[in-house]
Amino acid sequence: MMKSLNNIRFVLVGTTHPGNIGAAARAMKTMGLSNLHLVEPKIYPSAEATARASGADDVLAKAVVHDSLDSALKDCQHVYGMSARLRHLPVPVVNPREAVEQIQQTAEKSNIAIVFGREHSGLSNEELDRCQHLINIPAKPDYSSLNLAAAVQVLAYELKMSFNPEIESGRIGEQREAIDAGDLEHLYSHFEQSLVTIGFLDPEQPRNLMRRLRRLFNRADLDRNELQILHGILRAAETKQHYEGGE
Repeated sequence: MMKSLNNIRFVLVGTTHPGNIGAAARAMKTMGLSNLHLVEPKIYPSAEATARASGADDVLAKAVVHDSLDSALKDCQHVYGMSARLRHLPVPVVNPREAVEQIQQTAEKSNIAIVFGREHSGLSNEELDRCQHLINIPAKPDYSSLNLAAAVQVLAYELKMSFNPEIESGRIGEQREAIDAGDLEHLYSHFEQSLVTIGFLDPEQPRNLMRRLRRLFNRADLDRNELQILHGILRAAETKQHYEGGE
């Protein structure tokens, strides 16, 4: 299994606008990629590219400029070509996530190239002939052409999340302490007691309320801190009911 993003190069072919090169470098750097190759860019180097890179100057500084696609693909064992149009070519078509899954299965030291075409015309058929797979981003059918940097960002994101998912979705910067089945049973007992105390649950006709609450909190995947918050809310509700009931 491949372990590093360093084996993956993004190859931009015939880029017309230098600002798009800078924006692509920025998209790559935000996801931890830095291996940028440029094939016959119309204008490069360029102050506009540097400005649009917005701090990804190191990616631009390392970028390798080639006079042919063959040169950019040297030593690459697997080549993926990006295209907004599903052309009638004998090339397997995958979406970005499927492509990354395939890349994950390659040998550890394999070099992978993901090739992006020109802003207005994409890759030529001859250039696509060099690709073993075609990647198509499944966008809206009647408006499917993404900006070059946007397409780079989509691929870079999928690679980042597959190779190095440092941030668990929905749990940013949070240390979670797990709870066990006994903790949950205690919570459900507390809920039932509290709901009876505040008059929300009739113990003679409970219906399916507690079963539905169990399903709700089982889906929530509670941690220790969240469990304690819920117990605190229930105790506060019971205390309020006690004082109001005594008046």
